[in-house]
Amino acid sequence: MRNLSDRITVNPRQCGGRPCVRGMRIRVSDVLDLFASGLSAQQILEEMPDLKADDLKACLVFARRKIDHPVLAV
Repeated sequence: MRNLSDRITVNPRQCGGRPCVRGMRIRVSDVLDLFASGLSAQQILEEMPDLKADDLKACLVFARRKIDHPVLAV
């Protein structure tokens, strides 16, 4: 995903500065929670019609990038 910043935005005045989808009040964590509860991408899109399939992909890429970092052993 090239333009992750076009899909995932962070605004300190919105949702406590948590990452959101395209400036809406749909947090990345909300989307991840829906996936974690067992909903499919299609079900999420039906529940949240403002979202697009690329938004869901962006949430997953964003989360992966946040947790995929090296840990330096001392």
